[in-house]
Amino acid sequence: MGSETTATNSSQALHCWETGGAASAKALTAWVSERLAEHEQALAALLAVAGARTPQNSLTLYDRAIEQLSLAAAQAGILNSVAADKAVRDQAQLEAQRVAMAASALSLNRQVYEALTAIDLEDASPATRHYVERTLLSYRLAGVDKDEATRARLQSLHEKATRLSLEFGRNIQEGAKTIEATPVELAGLPEDFIARHPAHKNAQSEMRVTLTTDPPEMQPVMTFASSAALRERMFAAYNTRAYPANRQILLDLLATRQKIARVLGFRSWADLATADQMMGSAANARAFLAKLDAASRVSASREYELVLSFARTREPQLAEIDQTGRGYWYEQFRRSRFDFDSQSVRPYFPYARVEAGVLATAAKLFKVEFRPVQVEAWDKAVSVYDVFDGGQLAGRFYLDMHPREGKDKWFSASPIVCGVRGRVLPEAALICNFSGGEAGDPGLLQYSDVVTFFHEFGHLMHAILGGQTEWVGLSGFATEGDFVEVPSQMLEEFFRDEKLLQSFARHYETGEILPSELIQNLRQASAFGRADWVRSQLYYTTLSLDLHDREADGLDPDTLARDLYREFQPWSWFEGNRMYASFGHLTGYSSNYYTYMFDKVIALDFFSQFDAADLLGGETGARYRKTVLEQGGSKPGRTLVREFLGRDEEFAAFEHWVNEEFETRL
Repeated sequence: MGSETTATNSSQALHCWETGGAASAKALTAWVSERLAEHEQALAALLAVAGARTPQNSLTLYDRAIEQLSLAAAQAGILNSVAADKAVRDQAQLEAQRVAMAASALSLNRQVYEALTAIDLEDASPATRHYVERTLLSYRLAGVDKDEATRARLQSLHEKATRLSLEFGRNIQEGAKTIEATPVELAGLPEDFIARHPAHKNAQSEMRVTLTTDPPEMQPVMTFASSAALRERMFAAYNTRAYPANRQILLDLLATRQKIARVLGFRSWADLATADQMMGSAANARAFLAKLDAASRVSASREYELVLSFARTREPQLAEIDQTGRGYWYEQFRRSRFDFDSQSVRPYFPYARVEAGVLATAAKLFKVEFRPVQVEAWDKAVSVYDVFDGGQLAGRFYLDMHPREGKDKWFSASPIVCGVRGRVLPEAALICNFSGGEAGDPGLLQYSDVVTFFHEFGHLMHAILGGQTEWVGLSGFATEGDFVEVPSQMLEEFFRDEKLLQSFARHYETGEILPSELIQNLRQASAFGRADWVRSQLYYTTLSLDLHDREADGLDPDTLARDLYREFQPWSWFEGNRMYASFGHLTGYSSNYYTYMFDKVIALDFFSQFDAADLLGGETGARYRKTVLEQGGSKPGRTLVREFLGRDEEFAAFEHWVNEEFETRL
């Protein structure tokens, strides 16, 4: 990408895979060690500064230290998720732990804190002021003002929490299971799915089909399989992937976090984790959840009764619908009520066309250009694109989009290089698990997969367009954690637009454009169930909050998960469900899973500012890019909201989205 993208020391590789780190555990360790050595050298230079401290002579050195730490953390994290060689994945986990220990030590380094406190900010830019003020707050929340013994204890606790979090995530990543099905049990599944899963003889010479819990196989089974027994086996396998190992790991992690919070003077981890967020406190989070509860309860109940009544017309003996039947019966109801079979749109969404459509839409909306490039990455399956803005190279992204052995099984966006204006260009990656990627498989996606693709691409564009800031610590989506899902969820709404869908959705065999009538049915059908979706998110959100907002001693995650489910969901609980053991967001967002719903409210308010008749036209996209995405973390999230909307977010767009269209959807 040119000389502008060199690391602090131009003789060292910017990417660990350039030195063999994706294929060799030893090479990865050597690369991370170089990053940590550069980190330490920058801190030593910071502490050696004599005389008055300025952003130029002090914050620059601190930011260089953060740059090296960020590089090491991002790329060790990537290889922990995607490396083909298990030995490299194992080493990447150890390297990620080593980097986290360095970050913990930095957060408790009183000399560095005092150096940053002494910086003269009188003539500094607003972004620089915000960076220093936010950094100093994070130091105080880490306990930098405690005595030496307390700081040592906090560092030990943070290191333990990091190790437990990594173990929790690895167990999910490598916990994939398989189940067997008879050929008859595949009834209802798409023909291309059945064709890709031929039957074989098992040890008893019985014909069986092997299915994995990877999303491209799990989701179709839970949505289309008419066999309740098959759905139950898949559900049980998927929701016990990391059980029982992660049960005790989670309990140990919760106890460790609670100790950290108490040492720092907080009632609970939930209060500590929200102290520097837009939400502000666990109490504010609970007040927000109460609004979600009130906004969704009635409509969700009506949705369930409609689906249950319909199901009883097919199976009169059915007393209730449990978790394993939810997706299936929603699909059957939508086919009947809205004349929409979600399988009918899959042929219009082959993976290659969807990728092209997402890129074309983002290019038009954000006025950028994407050009494929042939460069080294961590796996041959990865495709790479350079981003051009006004003819100038602005960044790079990597797409690792299909499942493979040992790879993380979820969908996420990750930074690779944090950009700095005029010095380093930003890079980011999507790590996904969509269908396709093998010869002869067109990778037919469900409509929900298309929405997921653009959701994750929203994160990626935030990382690239927000990666032109003056400091690494403000680069990309370095906003408050509870603002980071706004850009991604806002972009989801674009793919409900007929004109936009027809710009790329063509039948993979005939080339036919996705018909308007089918799109209208799709929109009605996909809108039905929104209240139920909110209740599901409310369940996950309350579970994450409750796990971190009460005493860890004596906590039973099985009982809590079941009881909260029964409080928020009408579908009966499936005994044996251990979903908390594979709820990966418990390590990332911890107590703050409310982020998704909080940001959904903001995102829908943002989306309402666009012209529904011409989403990609007008000036709103450019204004959104300038006032939100390009800012990265240079301003508080509350300021970003006010500068785009001209006010704080309002709940009206969300309530309309959930409820006011309910009758029209029927």
